[in-house]
Amino acid sequence: MSYILIVLIIALDQVSKYYVQANLLENESIPVIQNIFHITYVHNYGAAFGILRNHKIFFIVITTAVVIGIFLFLKTQSKVHATMKYSLMLIIAGAVGNLMDRIQVGYVRDFFDFRIWPVFNIADMAIVCGAILLSYYLLIIDRPQKS
Repeated sequence: MSYILIVLIIALDQVSKYYVQANLLENESIPVIQNIFHITYVHNYGAAFGILRNHKIFFIVITTAVVIGIFLFLKTQSKVHATMKYSLMLIIAGAVGNLMDRIQVGYVRDFFDFRIWPVFNIADMAIVCGAILLSYYLLIIDRPQKS
């Protein structure tokens, strides 16, 4: 299995987070398109939408278990549809990107701010795109044929 996609997404995620953290103060916001899209640097101590705030160890354990589980699934399957493979690779990359934040700094660094949605990062985008692609695979491609 090619891990290049995973490595590239993790690298892009970490470099972007480092750049934002190095150039903005926490809660500082730079408008890209006024009142529509801003770069806003925030610390997320929870999961999606900030739920389960301050449960760092829980997230580290669960994320590690999920990533290992996905790797084991991919390793033990002799044939995995490309759509499923790439969806799981996106999920792994995003999970590892945010896991690195939790381990290194104790929170996830978020910065894409569309003002109508919670602030997010590249790792979050990878997870969401992977989940959408996996749903597409499970609901459309792998759907059992009617007799």
